[in-house]
Amino acid sequence: MDIKRYLARMNYHGSLAPTAETLKALQLAHLMAVPFENLSVHAGEPIVLDDEALFTKIVEHRRGGFCYEANGLFAALLRTLGFEVAMLSAEVAQQDNDFGAPFDHMTLMVTLEQRWLVDVGFGDSFREPLRLDEPGEQGQHGRAYRIDHDGPYRVLMQQKGDENWKAQYRFTLKPHEYGDYAGMCRYHQTSPQSPFTGARLCTRATEGGRITLSERRLITTFLEGGKRERTLADEKAYAAALREHFGIVMTE
Repeated sequence: MDIKRYLARMNYHGSLAPTAETLKALQLAHLMAVPFENLSVHAGEPIVLDDEALFTKIVEHRRGGFCYEANGLFAALLRTLGFEVAMLSAEVAQQDNDFGAPFDHMTLMVTLEQRWLVDVGFGDSFREPLRLDEPGEQGQHGRAYRIDHDGPYRVLMQQKGDENWKAQYRFTLKPHEYGDYAGMCRYHQTSPQSPFTGARLCTRATEGGRITLSERRLITTFLEGGKRERTLADEKAYAAALREHFGIVMTE
């Protein structure tokens, strides 16, 4: 892996020592530079889960990706830098208080002096790694998170402002490889029930909050609360917004 090119893609110029502080800085840099997006699904581009293909897409072509892509390549970068990383199977919380299927989401565990939950592929969630074995609340950027135990699972919980605690996903600590995610990766590219096949989405963190392009709705949300939204006139305006805010140019 060409580390220098990957770090340049992330606009990262900090320490590379395998420490907790470096891990925090790398996760935040990745979230702000590499968007969470499903554009390949709607463009008919095959998603290949291996480090070389993901490097070509995310670094060389300056794209983003969904969880398997963003977290998969980020895991490869961390390993190259000397971190101990495991890819975990997670199940995303549903509106009916149930959870999705195994391998519905990929998240990461990084082991240093303590274990950390790391994720650059879940959209609007924690910006800095969470202490995996911390039983209490962990606050960051105006939100609170905690990791509950539920039988064999750990459950990631989030609280925004005065809202009630809500589950984001549950996961086990068993390490996995790319091949284990292949079935669900294919499902999310093809199934009408997948949240990724219905509409184009591109979103990334900003210093003040988040910028999101959901079809032709351009949405700016703010960490302190509130949002601004406008509808773009046509596909030409959509392409211009994609280029301006995310640096992405989709080819025919």
